[in-house]
Amino acid sequence: MTSSDRTQLPADTKDRTASVVGVMVDGAGPAGRARELRIGLVCAEFNGRITDRLLSGALDALREEGCDLARVVVAWVPGAFELPLVAKRLSESGSLDAVVCLGAVVRGDTGHYDFVAGECAAGLQRIQLDTGVPVVFGVLTTDTVDQALERSEPDRSNKGREAALCAISTAAVLGAVSREVGRAAVGFGAGGR
Repeated sequence: MTSSDRTQLPADTKDRTASVVGVMVDGAGPAGRARELRIGLVCAEFNGRITDRLLSGALDALREEGCDLARVVVAWVPGAFELPLVAKRLSESGSLDAVVCLGAVVRGDTGHYDFVAGECAAGLQRIQLDTGVPVVFGVLTTDTVDQALERSEPDRSNKGREAALCAISTAAVLGAVSREVGRAAVGFGAGGR
C-alpha cells in the first residue's frame, strides 16, 4: 500500500518500536482477519467504469481477508460529491465496522475537479472523526483517464483493493486500541509525566 519502494515502511520498524515502547497496536494480522467485520462500500456512478474496477479490487481483497461478502453493504451514488452523505448515514448506522468510498475524479479544463475532489476528501475525513468509524478515501484523483485506468488495473496495485485493506487494518487498530488502553497506563497521571 505504498506508491514507491523508496517510501515503504522498513521491515524491522514495528519490531524495533515494540521492543522499546510499553504498548504498540498494529492493524496487520493473520489471514481471515476480516471474518467478523461488516464493511460498507459507497460507489460513485460518474466515471463508473473506473469505479467498477475499484469495486472489483475491493471485493477481491475483502474475500481474500476472509470477509463474508454477504455481510457487505454496497451503495451507489451519482458522483464523488455525494459519497460523504451516504458514507455518513452508513457510519452512523452502528452496524458497520468501516466504510470504503470508491470513485474517480479526473481533472478537466475547469475548476470543477478542485471543488469535487477536495470537498469529497474533507467530508469523508470529517465523518470518520465525528463517528469514530473508519471511512476510507478510495477515490482516485488523477489528471487523465489513463492514470485512473492504470490505478484501477485488476492486480495487486488496484487502489480499490488498497482501500479495502486499509479499512480492515484501521478497524483492527481501533479494536486493538480499545482492548489495550484498558490494560495499560497510557497518558499522563496525576503529578506530571
